[in-house]
Amino acid sequence: MKRILGLIAVLALAFQACEGPMGPQGPQGPQGDQGQQGPQGQPGDSFIGIAYEVTLDFTEENDYFELLEFPEPLVESDIVLVFLKVDTFNDLKVWRMLPQMYFFEEGFLKYNYDFSLEDVALYLETNFNPEILDDSWKRDVEFRIVILPVDFANGRLDLTDMDEVLKMMGIQEKDFKTLEKKMQ
Repeated sequence: MKRILGLIAVLALAFQACEGPMGPQGPQGPQGDQGQQGPQGQPGDSFIGIAYEVTLDFTEENDYFELLEFPEPLVESDIVLVFLKVDTFNDLKVWRMLPQMYFFEEGFLKYNYDFSLEDVALYLETNFNPEILDDSWKRDVEFRIVILPVDFANGRLDLTDMDEVLKMMGIQEKDFKTLEKKMQ
């Protein structure tokens, strides 16, 4: 038993973090021809975030489905996030990322979406006849659609938090554009 405890103590000392004085400064980076700083590089791509908002009615006539066309095609690597207004609290709208599911005695209702480079489809999914839903679930349903360059989806950004996504992309309330329904 003493040997095991001794071994554990040695291992604990071996794996302890070390601290000490800062080491010497590293070598200077590459220089231009005369020892001065090199020339300025080409500016990188700058991306201004794109955000849309739309209010929709889901009806039997449109098969509880709306197709919305982007004004310009997306880049292959873009990500589309869709948020549903679920409430208003202290005059502030509360948004949740799709899909969003709700349960009723009759079954479930899910707001969902899919997208291509040219459009986004918003729709209701149910396992019961959606006609029996109160109009508040189907009429004047507000959405926000955010186009996110893949560079922003870095794992440090909570994509479910619309406010955080908009802040990271520099999008303000005034920047939202209306997205039009696609003619089918």
